[in-house]
Amino acid sequence: MGKPGIKVFAPASVANVAVGFDILGFALESPGDEIIVREGTKPGLIITEIQGAGGKLPYDIMKNTAGYAAYRLLEHLGEADRPLEMEIHKKMPFGSGLGSSAASAAGGVFAVNEYLRTGLSKYDILRFAVEGEQIADGAFHADNVGPSLLGGMLLIRDNDTLDVKKLHIPHGLCAAVIYPHVEVLTRESRGILKKEVSFKDVIKQTGNLGSFVAGMYTSDFDLISRSLQDLLVEPQRAHLIPHFYEMKVLALNAGSLGFSISGAGPSMFALCNNSGIAEAVTEVAEKLFKLKKVPVTTYLSKINHEGAIRF
Repeated sequence: MGKPGIKVFAPASVANVAVGFDILGFALESPGDEIIVREGTKPGLIITEIQGAGGKLPYDIMKNTAGYAAYRLLEHLGEADRPLEMEIHKKMPFGSGLGSSAASAAGGVFAVNEYLRTGLSKYDILRFAVEGEQIADGAFHADNVGPSLLGGMLLIRDNDTLDVKKLHIPHGLCAAVIYPHVEVLTRESRGILKKEVSFKDVIKQTGNLGSFVAGMYTSDFDLISRSLQDLLVEPQRAHLIPHFYEMKVLALNAGSLGFSISGAGPSMFALCNNSGIAEAVTEVAEKLFKLKKVPVTTYLSKINHEGAIRF
């Protein structure tokens, strides 16, 4: 038996949400990662066990998103030498576009914060979580790690200062998520993006983002649906995802409000105004990818308001 500690859960997330590249994301109910933290026997934070990662994750805390996020918090507290042990239990796929590295980072820093009873809020430790995820994809942005830690649908006015705001969630809003089992790495997916986009498209996309936010606060599902169009990133990344446009047509025909790429892909998401439509989307997705002989996992989820939790 190991020494007693605490266990936390940090959920997967959908980033970009079609209209908010790097500035919009929401938390899912599942899947997610579990992190256990307990008192250690040697100075400093040590990762003692990683399960569900297939040997892909480093035990070095300076190279591990969960470990580094927690280390940055400890450093901030002046407790870098505090003897602590961490276990990481990966309960979600790598390279899926569902914020796997972000969930680990959020869970790692949240677990240590809870264990030490620092009195710091989730928002107080958000920067450390973002710094942890930065190890994985090289970018400082909170569109995955913010929702994973804080919960809800998060709008990020500015990533550098982490000026974030939770949006109102209309009653009934839920998501269908489709994960085809092909790997798309975030670094590579970011690397194909053009450095410049047309002014005309930026104007249209800005209108979509503003109208999406307005639709969320007024529970105007028709406005949300009209706004969920990605003119900037989806056209550049869709070719990385098998049968993307075919799946999009099926999702929209099933009644979803909108359909796009989750994060860097290959996962896709459909926002729906009720769980019945979301279930219909997952059913047509499973049929399509079975027909195409592509393994697929689907998730049906309400927006997770809690984010990282202790349990």
